Amino acid sequence: MAAKGHSVRSEQRAFDGVQGFYEHASASVGGTMRFAVYLPPQARKGEKVPAVYYLAGLTCTEETFAAKAGAQRVAAELGIALVTCDTSPRHVRYPGDDASWDFGQGAGFYVDATEAPWAESYRMYSYVTRDLREVVEGGFPIDGARRAIMGHSMGGHGALVIALREAGAYRSVSALAPIVGPSAVPWGEKAFSGYLGSDRAAWSEYDAVALVKRGERFDGELLIDQGTADKFLDGQLQPERLAEACAAAGQPLSLRMRDGYDHSYYFIATVVEEHLRHHAKALG
Repeated sequence: MAAKGHSVRSEQRAFDGVQGFYEHASASVGGTMRFAVYLPPQARKGEKVPAVYYLAGLTCTEETFAAKAGAQRVAAELGIALVTCDTSPRHVRYPGDDASWDFGQGAGFYVDATEAPWAESYRMYSYVTRDLREVVEGGFPIDGARRAIMGHSMGGHGALVIALREAGAYRSVSALAPIVGPSAVPWGEKAFSGYLGSDRAAWSEYDAVALVKRGERFDGELLIDQGTADKFLDGQLQPERLAEACAAAGQPLSLRMRDGYDHSYYFIATVVEEHLRHHAKALG
């Protein structure tokens, strides 16, 4: 299914649809990015289908969700495409970009960096909201008027921030164990200091709690699932902070605490069907 704007790395039949892995030139990051698309059988028959964009967490790639979540079966039934992307640029290297697992390679945090040298290519917010959508919706049988966004951990942070900031661009949003307020937790403080510098006012542009507090709204419900046995719950995730902000601001939020579940893809595989059905309802 090679098409305009991208090249094929591999394609495999799955549930009468196609799971494909691709790459393309991205203006936002200034080089090649990898992404993946699952097209349900309805798309193979010529229909334009809605899409759920999934943003992965720290250390993951465009392949992680496709390989581990078990989402294709449900997507095939519902007639929705699944879109995933890498978690950082890979075409360029900077000193220290692989020194730790929570900054640099695999840890782009879905921000547009402003600090050197990261500002040259670590522009993942623009990549997801512009380049990725353009290559997917311009080169595949996907209906650009019907899109949703979801993510896990760092990707849950990205999904919430993008949904709040890009008014009207996504019909639904959900998150799995998201970092809701990165400005106030160690993962976010490390990443934001490196990518955005010391001005905490700039950090608030990529903080869901701060965005809700200042009046940004998503026209619909924010859906979050969080495991109670997640070892990062108290130190890094803190979903109660977003719940408090949403309650004060009147932003609808469904926060579901899942007893005994951790931060892993076993948790994601357990709840992903409910999330996809939630999105399918909104996508129509």
